[in-house]
Amino acid sequence: MNVTWQQIVMYAVGALLIYLAIEKDFEPALLLPMGFGAILVNLPNSGAINQSLEGIGEVAGIVEWLFEVGIEASEALPLLLFIGVGAMIDFGPLLSQPKMFLFGAAAQFGIFFAMSVACLLGFDLRDAASIGIIGAADGPTSILVSQVLDSNYVGPIAVAAYSYMALVPIVQPMAIKLVTTKKDRAIKMAYKPAGVSKMTRILFPIIVTIIAGFIAPTSVALVGFLMFGNLIRECGVLGRLSETAQNSLANLITLLLGITISFSMRAEMFVKWETILIMVLGLVAFVFDTMAGALFAKFLNIFSKEKINPMVGAAGISAFPMSARVIQKMGLKEDPSNHLLMHAVGANVSGQIASVLAGGMILNLVPMLLK
Repeated sequence: MNVTWQQIVMYAVGALLIYLAIEKDFEPALLLPMGFGAILVNLPNSGAINQSLEGIGEVAGIVEWLFEVGIEASEALPLLLFIGVGAMIDFGPLLSQPKMFLFGAAAQFGIFFAMSVACLLGFDLRDAASIGIIGAADGPTSILVSQVLDSNYVGPIAVAAYSYMALVPIVQPMAIKLVTTKKDRAIKMAYKPAGVSKMTRILFPIIVTIIAGFIAPTSVALVGFLMFGNLIRECGVLGRLSETAQNSLANLITLLLGITISFSMRAEMFVKWETILIMVLGLVAFVFDTMAGALFAKFLNIFSKEKINPMVGAAGISAFPMSARVIQKMGLKEDPSNHLLMHAVGANVSGQIASVLAGGMILNLVPMLLK
């Protein structure tokens, strides 16, 4: 059995992902199965991809079957994961401060910037749109968009999206400091939460789904499953199902999704110069999303009496709750009495909604532009 140098590269990539998962604790639930899967599918004549059985012929291996059924044919795995994500999210901090919706929208700028740059660099529009969505820092959305658009780079896009989600504590502070001063980062914000009734919490996911359905119909699956998970959480009569969605379902789907996406990490598909370019463009999208949120907050401060700490605007990306925690830590570093967590959480959950809406908009726009 001959092993190519490309397969050896993939063994190294797999080992690196496993190392980051175990040693650095970077998104271990996903990076570990992705890393192991990268090794699994690149073994010579890997039975995980296909198998030749006597008297039957060639049949799909388990990883290929999972990919075909769970991602390629129905996008079931990333969508089911959204139910678990929705059940984890408390929209209370957002609903008590509706202006935080603005930061979720502003922090999607990097998606469209990176998409434009990718087009200028020669990527097909489908691939460019799929690359841009990495900036949302939302792995399931990245996988779903790239798969629906039939991108040639599903594997690299998934690796980039989840890698940058894991690197939020490293990348975001650097990006924020590029566009803020120490004085900006020390701005104090008093948290005066407005009461959020149970009825509001129940109606919110339903209303968001209906609005999304009219604005961007293709986003209904993304938004709807996210909001369905949240409705399970907030309805008050499905406690056990809510706990199951948050824990058992989310963990199982994450595990399966990680090893399934490795089907797109076969050496012949992954070891290309375009992969490095995708990683760079994904980083550009992520950094510009962060900076756009912070700069938008600074813009609002020109007209606002109650100043907003620009770091809160940077939390408008979708990496929940990591980004909010990073902002809280940075705020305390500038001033030990500055507690920004609840403001950042509000912007952060807004970013979760905005990222799936952005994914839906891209799924609507790209086919129209290709006609």
